[in-house]
Order: sequence, then structure tokens, then C-alpha cells
Amino acid sequence: MYVSVIKPVMDFILALFLLVLFSPLLLIVYILIALKGNGNPIFYQERPGLHEKPFKIIKFKTMTDEKGADGNLLPDEARLTSLGRIIRKTSIDELPQLINVLKGDISLIGPRPLVMRYLPRYNKEQARRHNVKPGITGWAQVNGRDAISWNEKFSLDIYYVDHVSFGLDLKIFFKTIILVLLGKDESPANSDIMEEWYGN
Repeated sequence: MYVSVIKPVMDFILALFLLVLFSPLLLIVYILIALKGNGNPIFYQERPGLHEKPFKIIKFKTMTDEKGADGNLLPDEARLTSLGRIIRKTSIDELPQLINVLKGDISLIGPRPLVMRYLPRYNKEQARRHNVKPGITGWAQVNGRDAISWNEKFSLDIYYVDHVSFGLDLKIFFKTIILVLLGKDESPANSDIMEEWYGN
């Protein structure tokens, strides 16, 4: 009842409220990125959602489209802008995903939606992270984020899948707010780019 009915309704109402609340900030960040001349300030990427159904995630663009002599994009580390680094550190780049919540693609809380190329790399247990809607923040994000190993992240994701409840969501929600307000970065130094995961 909670996952199928109450949680989606709460997601929609809260996401709409947060979009209105943060609309001035969203507009300012949009303009700043546009002034930097990095193309469209909004970044879209296909990610796996509930039951691995693809959707396009919406985020603020934090990297340039610079390419090397071979015509391929430069490494992420080389394309991350100074403004993008700040936006990521403050998690502002995640705010446009509130639109994804309104569309029903994701929830406010759930396992983070990773890239599509990881799908064949999951084992049967890890793939269970897609048994619930992905989220903007999740149990792994408030328990170490990038400071923990991939296996630890997936274990925390599966814990959430098996124990999802209003109480757990509330705990994650308020813990996320505290971490953001305190500016606490639980990731290792200079880890603005998530390392690639190649499977077990």
C-alpha cells in the first residue's frame, strides 16, 4: 500500500512544492551555466528505472563538450567546469530531477539510477535494486556516498529494497537535508567524478 499508492502521491506533492520553492535558484543556475557557453544548461541521459525500464534523467550540465584530437570527448575530469564542481558539491545539479519525480520516472528516495551500460554487469542480487523506483537520494547516499565501495553501495541499495517504508524514507529525507545544509562531503578528496564500475 505504501509503495504502490502513498509513496507516489507523497512524491508528487513534495516534488511540486520543492520545484516552486527552488525555482529562483534553478533559474539563476540555468542562467549561469548558459553564460558559461557550455551549450544547453540541461543534461539528459538515459538511465534504467523501475524494472530496468529506460527513462531520460534531467540534470544541470556540469561538464563541457570538449573533444580531443581523435574526435572523442575528453575524460570527465578534464571536462568538469569550476562552476560544475560547485554545483555538484552542493547537489544542485540534482534538483532538475524533481521534474522526473513529477513525471513518475523516479521517486524522491530510492537507489540512485546508474548508467545503462551497467545493466549486463549486475549479478542477480545486485539487479534487485531495480525492483523499486530509483531516487534522487537513497540509503547509500546518506551512508557514505562515494566514500564506500561499489559492493557496499549495492548492499545498501538492496537493504532499502527489502525494508522500504515511510519511516526509512523519512530518515533518509531528513538525513539528506542535514548533509546538504552542513555541506558535508562524505566522498574522498577530488572524487567529483564517480569511478567506473566494471562488475564483480
